[in-house]
Formats: sequence, C-alpha cells, structure tokens
Amino acid sequence: MHKNSTITLSQKAHKNNIIFLRKVFGNKIILSSVVKGNAYGHGLAEFVSMAYNNGINHFSVFDVEEAKVVFNTLDKKATIMIMGFVADDDLDWVIKNDIEFYIFERYRLLKATKTAKKLKQKAIIHIEVETGMNRTGFEIKNITKVAQYLIKEKNNIHFKGLCTHYAGAESISNYFRVSKQIELFNKANEIITSCGISPEIRHTACSAASIMFPETRMELVRVGILQYGLWPSPEVLVNYLTAKKTKKNPLERVISWKTEVMSTKRVKSGQFIGYGTSYMAHNKMKIATIPIGYSHGYSRSLSNQGRVLINGERCGVVGTVNMNMLTVNVTEIDHIKKGDEVVLIGDQNKLSLSIASFSDMSNQLNYELLTRISKNIPRKIIT
Repeated sequence: MHKNSTITLSQKAHKNNIIFLRKVFGNKIILSSVVKGNAYGHGLAEFVSMAYNNGINHFSVFDVEEAKVVFNTLDKKATIMIMGFVADDDLDWVIKNDIEFYIFERYRLLKATKTAKKLKQKAIIHIEVETGMNRTGFEIKNITKVAQYLIKEKNNIHFKGLCTHYAGAESISNYFRVSKQIELFNKANEIITSCGISPEIRHTACSAASIMFPETRMELVRVGILQYGLWPSPEVLVNYLTAKKTKKNPLERVISWKTEVMSTKRVKSGQFIGYGTSYMAHNKMKIATIPIGYSHGYSRSLSNQGRVLINGERCGVVGTVNMNMLTVNVTEIDHIKKGDEVVLIGDQNKLSLSIASFSDMSNQLNYELLTRISKNIPRKIIT
C-alpha cells in the first residue's frame, strides 16, 4: 500500500457542482458523468461510488476495462456508455450486460449485429457522426445507409443515441468551426429521421460546449471536467461569469493531494541541489525532501518552478524533480520537521494550490496533470 501521499475527494464539493450543473441545464437533461482516465485521476471506483450517492446514474467511459470497474462498483445500478475502444472479444460481455457503446464505423456495426444475433440479445448502440473532429464517426454521406441498416436490423440493434464530439469548443476562436459542426450534426439527425427512424436521445455537448454553446445540450450532456470543479479553459469560465454578471466561481474543486516532509537539511552557498546542475544555491539554504516524484504524477517539467504548501507558506521546488522525490526551498520557514504536512493540490491555512497553477507553470492541461496521478495513491472520500 502506497503511504507516501493521500488523495481525498470531497463529496460535498462534488454535490455542489452537480447542483450547479442541474441548475444550468435543467432537470430534464441527463447528466452523464465522464469518468475516463481513472475519473480524471480522481480514482474510478471511488469517484463513481461518490457520484452515484450524489444522484448520478449515467457514466461515460472510454473502454471496456473502465466499464467493468463502474459495473462492478455499482452492481448494475447505473447506465454505462463506452465512447471509445471495444475489442471484438469483449462484445459478448458488453451486450450481455446492457452496456451501451458508440458505433463509428461499418465494421463495428456489422460485428455488433453478428454478436447480438448469436446472443439473441439486442446491442444498445449510439451512432457517432463525424462533424469536424476528424477522429471517429460516420461521414455525413454514409448516414442514409446507416439509417437503412438500423431499420433492417431493428431486431438486433437498439438505436439508443445519435452523437458527435465538437473540436475546440473551449475557445471562442473556434466559434465558426464549432458552429459548422453543429449544423452538420443537425443535418445528420434530419437525414436519419427522414428515413423513418429516430434516436431516443441526442448528445453532442462536452463540458465546454455545454457552457459556450447552450443549443448543444439536447437530451444528454457528457460532463467531464466541470463535475470535478474545474473549467475546460479560462475562456469558458470568463464567458460564464460575464454572461451571469458575477465574479464568483460557482464550482468547488473535488480533489486534494497531500504528503509530508521526508527530511530536511542545510545546503551551503555554491552547491548544486539534485541531479545535474539545474539549480545552484546562491546563499545558505534549508531544503526539505518530499517523497513524491514524476512516477507519482508530479511532472518533471515542474523542476525549479513547482510550488507546495508547508506550514502555511508557499515553497518552491528547487532542482530536478526525481522519479520518487523532489526538494523544496524552506529557508524562510523557522520551524519545520520531518512529518509536517505538505500540500500538492488543495488548501492550507489561507493559501491554496489549484490544479490550474500547475498548468501555468508547466504548460500541462488540467486534464493531463490529473490523469497522470498514480493509481497506486489511495483515494479517500470525505463528506
């Protein structure tokens, strides 16, 4: 069991975020909690358990392995939707357990139909449309054939949803591009309905699109970063605050990451700290060694620029972040000892270290930093 650090998840903060989202979207829209990437680093099993207790019963994952964790954690109490990879030999399990999944190519559509026939159980699918991401999805020119196939195989295929994903919705500079994507999706929907078949739900909005382009909310919103108390980009936050004429951020960060001082020592002026020669002490210094490194998810790019909180003071990382350790400058802290609390993400006294502060220093996205946090660090839910 990893004892170097602990991650806590605030159920209260998550509940606040869900209440906010329901207020923005309305109660009729389904909130699908996107929990890919180990629930954005929060811990998949722990997070879905907490989210379910806060009223969420629809979860979106990337692949079958993530779907199995949600399935085993919640014991068939929630709807699970796979947005990405499904290996051929996993289709039996997926269909048998009513796991919903995206279909974005002819091969998968045919394979799903064949497996459903064998099992004598309908495959619950969502047809993904390519609108401009240029990643996965049926081209608009093929939508008529897809609709005709769904009608033909209605005894084997349950056409649950029609969906797409917008590229660049987090930036106003992509307004024209996203607007064209919305038009293309609506066209695909019109083509399908003109063929005499309609999806039960349509879903196109991620966190960014749901705020920047309200018309994309439709029947379901795939909520990722917002539910964790973070914004897709500063632009999305400013857009919301400007529209609402407020200065208060309505979201609360769910995750906190804490460790402790491993040891302290004195360094003479002119000596180098850590590997190589990236940092030289210009004066007598006192440093603290922290048992966290890039193997735990604290990026090496934070060498000589990261920050931690110790005894109510903001302390800078000095030297190169190692695989398992980092060192910080504690020269100005009078009373510091082994075992003192170190905050990597979270609050201490009146100071706070946000996840956004890491991206400011290392050019990492919120998403990237979070999903790199080691799965071996224990996650604990606090109310």
